[in-house]
Amino acid sequence: MARQQVAAAATLAALAAAAGVLSSQLYKQKCRRLAERIRELEASLAAATEKAAAERRGRVRVQQSLRSALSEQERSSDGDNRKNLSKSPKSFPMASIGVVQSCFSTRNGTPRQPLVVPLARATVMLDPSRVPAAALEGLADYSHCWIIYVFHLNTDLDKMWNDPARSKLKAKVRVPRLKGGKMGVLATRSPHRPNPIGLSVAKVEAVDGHSILLSGVDLVDGTPVLDIKPYLPYSDGVKAAAIPNWLEVDGALSVESIQFSEHFISALSDCWMHVQKQSLYASADEFRALVKEVLSWDIRSLSQRIRPHEVTIKDVTDNGISKTDIGCSNDEDHQLVDPSTSVVYHLHLEGIDVSYRIVQDSNILVENAALLSTAVNQHRYSYLTWKEKWAGRAADGKMVESLDP
Repeated sequence: MARQQVAAAATLAALAAAAGVLSSQLYKQKCRRLAERIRELEASLAAATEKAAAERRGRVRVQQSLRSALSEQERSSDGDNRKNLSKSPKSFPMASIGVVQSCFSTRNGTPRQPLVVPLARATVMLDPSRVPAAALEGLADYSHCWIIYVFHLNTDLDKMWNDPARSKLKAKVRVPRLKGGKMGVLATRSPHRPNPIGLSVAKVEAVDGHSILLSGVDLVDGTPVLDIKPYLPYSDGVKAAAIPNWLEVDGALSVESIQFSEHFISALSDCWMHVQKQSLYASADEFRALVKEVLSWDIRSLSQRIRPHEVTIKDVTDNGISKTDIGCSNDEDHQLVDPSTSVVYHLHLEGIDVSYRIVQDSNILVENAALLSTAVNQHRYSYLTWKEKWAGRAADGKMVESLDP
């Protein structure tokens, strides 16, 4: 019996030893396979890295060759530089990175300069395929930013792009503050420029993913955005900057007073029920404050402002004012009217058509509000979308005024 027990114990010991040896061998094989796999992955990574580096070296060589060829072309054309450059102008690849959703539906009423209408709001919607959300990290820490964009509603764009040979630069443009007087285009902020590129500063109210809420904007709805840069007070704000005398004229475009009729207030209340969920404004009262800020500057076109007090119906209609607004039929084209009492002007904001008259000199009476057909079912960032982030930014002390009126 004792011998059997000893034999069994020896057998178990032998089996345990064999199992240990086998386990050790399996572990070593597994380690060898893992080591081989690691070497394979390292070799693959090294090959991919070398391939990427080779591709980059190739692109650099091509870019250098292109720049060299362009420089050679310029040097070879020095003899008649002006002629050759006009025939074969340089171009640079650019594409918009986003679009503006603005409270201004049309060019008419959009401020001529940024920050003059603090309540003017817009959302910049960036294209996720071109601009990752990480690109906006840190932008909310600035109070203001620069928006570089395209004047996409210029009436001369088709000619500039489709027939550039016939598109000649207008050296001088009419300036509103000079009441029709002309100034060199490069000494003005005119949208009709050698290239239809605009530059505007705006207040950063909030950032959400690929979207930026701005205020104080002078951007019309649908504006393509080319780039966004932070505003740096120490370099962008020049304390000793000087401007010409014609820009220092006090009250050149100011309005004496703005009054709202009872009918407008009632009509606005009806319209607000339809647009409030899509508006960037918290209430009808805040929207009315926006209207007042916009109209506190004379937003009429230059041709409307410089006309004599008595104008023909044909002149009025050519400036976008319908004959029904002036109560006239087609056979009265040469009748004279007084625009201070007869002409109805229109301002489109947030899907609402605001109509007003200039009743005496620079006194404005806002008469009516009507819902635009484009106001319904628009997919836009609204006050409700931004409210929480705006409130959080205010709590952090990064904005002075509150979103609520």
